[in-house]
Amino acid sequence: MAVPIAVLDCDLLLYGRGHRTLDRFKLEDVTDEYLVSTYGFPRQFIYYLVDLLGASLSRPTQRSRAISPETQILAALGFYTSGSFQTRMGDAIGISQASMSRCVANVTEALVERASQFIHFPEDDATVQRLKDDFYGLAGMPGVLGVVDCTHVAIKAPNAEDLSYVNRKGLHSLNCLMVCDARGVLLSAETHWPGSLPDCNVLQQAALTRQFETELHKDGWLLGDSSFFLRTWLMTPLHIPETPAEYRYNMAHSATHNVIERTFRTIRSRFRCLDGSKGTLQYSPEKSSHIILACCVLHNISLEHGLDVWSSPATEHMEQPEEEYEQMESMDSEACRIRQELLLTHFS
Repeated sequence: MAVPIAVLDCDLLLYGRGHRTLDRFKLEDVTDEYLVSTYGFPRQFIYYLVDLLGASLSRPTQRSRAISPETQILAALGFYTSGSFQTRMGDAIGISQASMSRCVANVTEALVERASQFIHFPEDDATVQRLKDDFYGLAGMPGVLGVVDCTHVAIKAPNAEDLSYVNRKGLHSLNCLMVCDARGVLLSAETHWPGSLPDCNVLQQAALTRQFETELHKDGWLLGDSSFFLRTWLMTPLHIPETPAEYRYNMAHSATHNVIERTFRTIRSRFRCLDGSKGTLQYSPEKSSHIILACCVLHNISLEHGLDVWSSPATEHMEQPEEEYEQMESMDSEACRIRQELLLTHFS
């Protein structure tokens, strides 16, 4: 019976009940190159996360030995950036795969708790104006507060009866609604929507819509593709451009909106647990949603630390279901008026 016990709780046999923290792995003992290649991030970034999350990860537990915040963070980063609980990774930091799974859960919870601190729209006038200026500098599209789109992340089937997560490709997924700025910083991330919902339905039900319709920035708009309906706060491309001004508007719209596609590719490249290369996220929809949101928080923190959003190499990822929607103009006459005024003022 000794072998099964060792497999189930090798940390206990290695360190004993009197050991307070598992600290076999020391950041100062390895190179930055090793940290980046194994855990996806350099030393100073990891130290920042230890300071940020340390208090949450040091909460009292029922377990007789605690895993240090530093080790928990390394375990979670290893999973986020590789997409698997590799035995060699657990061996390197001195914990079992079961402990690695607990570390991912703890770090994910701590990051999700801080999501609103790192993912939000700017509020002060100067920052809002700088946001618009950055977008205008891309392709001459004025008044843009963000670009919005949806992306699917594959998850395991919740159960045989629940079809709400089955997307148009017949795969189980979460449909994630995100907004970013011109640098790829996420301004909004709703990661919990079932994969069966079309993009336009996700937006209709999203907190983002309530935010813009009730309180946020009446002097600007988001840019969305043709899977969304035109709104006073959401400019979409013209289905059939006819005049030179309409062609110029569509070209500027497309060039600007492309930022969100590049951001999706970068997030998937940096956080391989989301790209499907190691299979689907093997968690419930709720836990999978939290993992995606945790990666979004880390994405924004990495930008704050100067880790270039466009520097990660491209990677293959889950094929995005093609939306089937009617190409039709909005019945919102005020939204149509605003877009027409935009065309006449800036693209004629």
